[in-house]
Amino acid sequence: MYLSLRNNKIKYPLVLSLTLFHLNLAAEEKESAAPPQDEAYDVISVTASRVERRTQDVAGSIDVIDSERIENEKMFNIKDAIEGSPGVLINSKNSAYDSRLIIRGAGQKANYGVREIMVIRDGVPMTDPDSFSRFDFIDTQDIERIEITKGPGSLFGAGSAGGTIQIISKSVFDTDSNRIKVGAGQFGQGNLHGRLAGDIDESNAFSLTASYRRTDNDWRDWNEFESKQLAFKHGYLLDNGATLESELSYHEADLQLPGSMDESEFERYLDSGEQKDTSSSPWQHSGRYSTIWFFNSRYEQELGDLTIKPRIYANRWDHYHPVTGAINDNPGTTVVGTDLELAYKHQLWGPSTLVAGVTARRDDTEGSKKFTYADVETSPPPPWNPMGPETILHTNSDEAGELLEEEDATNTLYGLFVQETLQPNRRTAIDIGFRYDRNNFDIDNTAFGEYSYGAGSYSFFDAPEITNTDKTFNLFSPKLGITYELNNLLNLYGVVAQSGQVPSESEIQSNPKLDAATARNLEVGLKGRAQAWSFDLALYRTTVSDEIVSVLNEDLTTEFQNAGETLKKGFELSGRYDLSRHFWAEGSFAYSDYSFSDFVELVRTGPTQTPIDRSGNQLPFIPRQQYGLSLGYSHPSGFKAVLRSNSWGSYYVDNANTEQYGGYDFVTNLLLSYQRGPHHISLNVENLFDKLYALEVKKSTSGDKTYAAASPRNAMLSYSYNF
Repeated sequence: MYLSLRNNKIKYPLVLSLTLFHLNLAAEEKESAAPPQDEAYDVISVTASRVERRTQDVAGSIDVIDSERIENEKMFNIKDAIEGSPGVLINSKNSAYDSRLIIRGAGQKANYGVREIMVIRDGVPMTDPDSFSRFDFIDTQDIERIEITKGPGSLFGAGSAGGTIQIISKSVFDTDSNRIKVGAGQFGQGNLHGRLAGDIDESNAFSLTASYRRTDNDWRDWNEFESKQLAFKHGYLLDNGATLESELSYHEADLQLPGSMDESEFERYLDSGEQKDTSSSPWQHSGRYSTIWFFNSRYEQELGDLTIKPRIYANRWDHYHPVTGAINDNPGTTVVGTDLELAYKHQLWGPSTLVAGVTARRDDTEGSKKFTYADVETSPPPPWNPMGPETILHTNSDEAGELLEEEDATNTLYGLFVQETLQPNRRTAIDIGFRYDRNNFDIDNTAFGEYSYGAGSYSFFDAPEITNTDKTFNLFSPKLGITYELNNLLNLYGVVAQSGQVPSESEIQSNPKLDAATARNLEVGLKGRAQAWSFDLALYRTTVSDEIVSVLNEDLTTEFQNAGETLKKGFELSGRYDLSRHFWAEGSFAYSDYSFSDFVELVRTGPTQTPIDRSGNQLPFIPRQQYGLSLGYSHPSGFKAVLRSNSWGSYYVDNANTEQYGGYDFVTNLLLSYQRGPHHISLNVENLFDKLYALEVKKSTSGDKTYAAASPRNAMLSYSYNF
């Protein structure tokens, strides 16, 4: 559907013409004539195939989180909007912008951040070429909708075996979404957001957004968070119907990362609801303090049957990042990239569309350093070695000390993508295409010392140790998808796809022998869309060769290895039903059977490594069952109430499958809101019944367990004025 703008000078896509959340008609709208019963209702996606297409017509599993849900969430984190999507495991261990994100098992090995999943904002990648994504780039208060594609085969996904998440911000041409929003809540939560947009003249539009978020998280130690964001967007409508949209933004985020808990500390948390005086790790002053300048510009023009969409982007980010054993100080990484895309409508085997393009990106880091912690408490050397090093007991601050390492790194990515969509008859659509990516790592490292996990102290070398890592990965990602329309309400699809997955930069340095993993997916599904109901059903089987897995050693260090092969089987079901004019219900269920088909784990015991066969074991941290239920009420007067409840089944806590954690059942969030005219007030309550549980449990090869706590119940009250 299209809406004519600017005296018909340009057609701008109204992609949210009718969403699943809008099927619950207001009373005054219900008086109008109802559409025919067989008319299809759906949302539009631009992520799965790079062209606008109903999700019902996409050969693959895709979820679209629409603007209504996003506007009603407090949106401190994208978790607030994504949580509950089947096959997607997401949490925030630090109650801030960060997310632990896993899609169909991909991303499971990441200790922090997001791996193996491509994150895109307005078509511009937020993910590094080594698959690491940071969410401090993203103003969560400026999001229009979120699209999630699951599994290999995305045209956007350079080396993303798990899928793609595209975050689409409010358009500069949307001059009706101006607002001021304020919020305050428990644990020192605060939120302030403003947006001002308008027309400069007949051809130029602008928007200015500013956001501020903070929280003390005083239910546990060392977990304050503060974020400041400012963005200016400009839109230009050319006389030939083309559009040029550009953005310049600044982001600043300071986040303290709380320490993990051992078993006794976790029991105290279950009794008190607080995480205080944890000592299971000496590194109690971790954090990440970053600043980012970000620029992107994208052009779009229709030339008859040909549409061209070139994009360019650049950003520079720095961070001060105390972690386990060392403090990372990166004074600046410069990123430049482009994505040159075209879409061509033609006749080949019926009406056809060719989408093709090239991608190029370069990340340069100069003068990145690692330091010791300067402010630590130590114990004296043991009596049998009085001249030995003192053992670090714990840190007192995140102040940097002596230099441990210096590093320069360049990461270069070149890619090509092509997809032909054929429609041999009215009911059938065929997608056939591929991505090819060439990814090079060039890392120069000079080490002056290191933290010895065995001794629990720092040591310095007699002479600097200089290493160079120069490694290239070639990734080929083909895809074949078929969609068949059974009738106006039901579509059947099948897809075969493959994606490569490169190791991250830190993984390559820790183990230069790592190979790229290859994920091959076979999937079939059924989608239904009607006025009062909708559902998505997907069954998949994914084999991953050379899966990169993490091993938690007895000293709690993490090593990365290639597993021979893993097998991931599962199905996902989600649906919605309008119970009446005002009430609706949603449900989701995912079953995941993920196992090592061929994996010999090298377990470190002291200076040696012992091979142990883990073949047949389940992957850790992935629950067999994940399910959710939502109930909503919406009244024409402007009142709305929504209950959302999510559950994770039990999962193994290590590769050896020696123990399971029970997960959690029906952790429930509540939304109450009222809107009248330009005024909107809402109350968001997370963890309504104040359940205390662990978001993540890990077990080392020596049997030690660590726990990351979930937040107790917290509430936030927000008010916004739209103008």
